[in-house]
Amino acid sequence: MTRPRPSDWAVALGVAVTQLVAGYAANPDGPLLGFALLAVGGAVLLWRAREPVAVLIGTGLCALAWQAIGFDVAAVAFLFAVYAAVRAGYRVVGLVASVLLVVTLPFAVLVTGADLPAALAQARGALEIAWLVAAGAAGEALRQAEARADEAERTREETARRRADAERLHLARELHDSLTHHISVIKVQAEAAAHVAQRRGDETSPALVAIRDAAREATAELRATVQTLRDDHPHPPRGLAQIADLVDKARGAGVDATLSVTARTALPGPIDRTAYRIVQESLTNIARHAGNATATVQLDQRANALVIRVDNSPDATASTASTSGVGLIGMRERVHALGGQLHAGRRPDGGFSVHAELPLTGGPA
Repeated sequence: MTRPRPSDWAVALGVAVTQLVAGYAANPDGPLLGFALLAVGGAVLLWRAREPVAVLIGTGLCALAWQAIGFDVAAVAFLFAVYAAVRAGYRVVGLVASVLLVVTLPFAVLVTGADLPAALAQARGALEIAWLVAAGAAGEALRQAEARADEAERTREETARRRADAERLHLARELHDSLTHHISVIKVQAEAAAHVAQRRGDETSPALVAIRDAAREATAELRATVQTLRDDHPHPPRGLAQIADLVDKARGAGVDATLSVTARTALPGPIDRTAYRIVQESLTNIARHAGNATATVQLDQRANALVIRVDNSPDATASTASTSGVGLIGMRERVHALGGQLHAGRRPDGGFSVHAELPLTGGPA
């Protein structure tokens, strides 16, 4: 529940004091109930932003009551309540309440024993129509100004969203026009070379087959990424379900890779996708830098984390391995975005290791 702001306290206290001073000036020997009504009528304004209709009714009843007791005091609190109600959007309620108070106020004055002309004059002094109209108009003006400000903010957000969508489509076109072309050339050349080798009766090189399959895989992934950027029925994202295929492709590229997975339950989407990318990048680096190396891929789902470890053989070419490449930077960014930790570096025995822990609970969304 919203707490009253300092400005609410200031208005409520100021109106209550004003009415009390006016009441004392008008009727210094009046009953305590009248002074209490004057104080309460101002104090309820403390909740005018939270309960504008209730405050409107409360201040109106207080004004009727203190007039009936004999306090000829202007209904200042009611004017503030009308302003607050109209500003909150209760224009009809504010109008009806104002009309009812204008009509009933003379009858409240009649209770004091005044004749009708005096009652009408006193009621008009207690609630001037001009001030009442001004309070309602001020509330409506501010309500419209706030509505225009909200609309302007929504327009800015929609404009920013449209610009982001346009930029995303631009990136999608650039990816499609540039990367797809080059990858397609690689794939066509590899397929042509494999076809020529088959026609000659030669054995197709495993490296050539790996290049061809990797090009096909890269093309499929690129298309899926482009479709995601376009929000156009994207393919299901890669995850641990495709890890075995990933390891098989690494074997085809000359890496003697083994896989061990102990994932007992389905993983959250971001964890699943990040685990796949970490293994993919690690195996790619091994194939690129370590030549005919051996690699072990271990994924262990523990109580609160998924532990990923990818090691290559000690006889890998350590001088070509890097701990600061773009691929490793991307891995670190993915892991840190999930609140996890990643360590990548050379082992004392000469091999290279990538170790990541992705929290299953308590990490950032």
